[in-house]
Amino acid sequence: MSAAIGDDLMDLMRIPGLSGHEDRVRRAIAKRLESMGVKSTSDRLGNLVAHFPGDGPAVMLFAHMDQLGFIVRRIEADGFIRLERLGGVPERALAAQDVLICVGEGRDVPGVITNKSHHATTASEKYHVLPYAEVHVDAGFGSVGEAEAAGVRIGSPVVYRPFAGKLGAELVCGTSVDDRAGCAALLEVARRLRNRKAGPPVHLAFTVQEEFNLRGAQPLAQVLQPEIAIQIDLMLATDTPDMASRGDMRLGGGPGMSLYSFHGRGTLNGVIPHPALVDLFEKTAQDTGIPLQRSAQTGVLTDLSYVQLVGKGVAALDLGFPMRYSHSAREVCDLRDLTALADLLVAAIGRIGPDFSLDRDDYT
Repeated sequence: MSAAIGDDLMDLMRIPGLSGHEDRVRRAIAKRLESMGVKSTSDRLGNLVAHFPGDGPAVMLFAHMDQLGFIVRRIEADGFIRLERLGGVPERALAAQDVLICVGEGRDVPGVITNKSHHATTASEKYHVLPYAEVHVDAGFGSVGEAEAAGVRIGSPVVYRPFAGKLGAELVCGTSVDDRAGCAALLEVARRLRNRKAGPPVHLAFTVQEEFNLRGAQPLAQVLQPEIAIQIDLMLATDTPDMASRGDMRLGGGPGMSLYSFHGRGTLNGVIPHPALVDLFEKTAQDTGIPLQRSAQTGVLTDLSYVQLVGKGVAALDLGFPMRYSHSAREVCDLRDLTALADLLVAAIGRIGPDFSLDRDDYT
């Protein structure tokens, strides 16, 4: 297992980075890349990309930096704060959660989502999930003036209060495992690509606004015009009792590959991967002895669904790591899966040469 992946993940999880407000995360990743001698640049949206030259079809390898959360919608006269949801925040997991109102590094304001006192809760209320529009945050303010004096404004970003911890020897538990774990895996890939002697051109990117509208990576892809796009994100772990019927994806079982994704709610989009890439990763996994799990899910969507439509069309594949409890304040992944994912990515990309075929009838 790579110690660097664990260190990077734990550090990145402790940095707030709501969609559209990823700059602290971006700067931290850029600093890590710089420390390993890898130059990176950023675009107007905040996407960060490092280029590794090579020969063959260009590969865009990317993971998103942002996390879901809230925006301050209103500050009540008594100092309590109302929120607007940003991304797929599960309302049933919000009561009594710690949050952080981001007003500036070193000045961020902690708060807690209120939960009506149990002794005053009626029988019907005990089984009722409060809609997010009715949620309040208590940050210790007694008035609008106190909140504003602390830097809180309408539009201030709010996230689950950052936390990173361990469960046992190998599991990481905390906020924004989705997708700081993907970012940590890509940092490990960057360490290994910097001194490579052969391989295709790789645009290794850390993207923005995936949790907002899944479009942050699209302008970057329009500029890069890759022929291959590989996106790194969570795979729904199904090794807990509530998820057993959804698939066969377990923590510690190795990285995952999506064979089908479709959101099915509101955003009617998804990814059916290019067969040449499925074949490449399956054969690489078999030859290297790296276990590769398979996923097919409805209700899951990544920004690859839009990147694949850039230019003349991009050969696309979603890869990732098993993760439990998605979009909650305590997500869980296994560091061994992240190391194996980095191993698989480096090995498979190394097999993409000038003659690598993306012809759907002749790719083997």
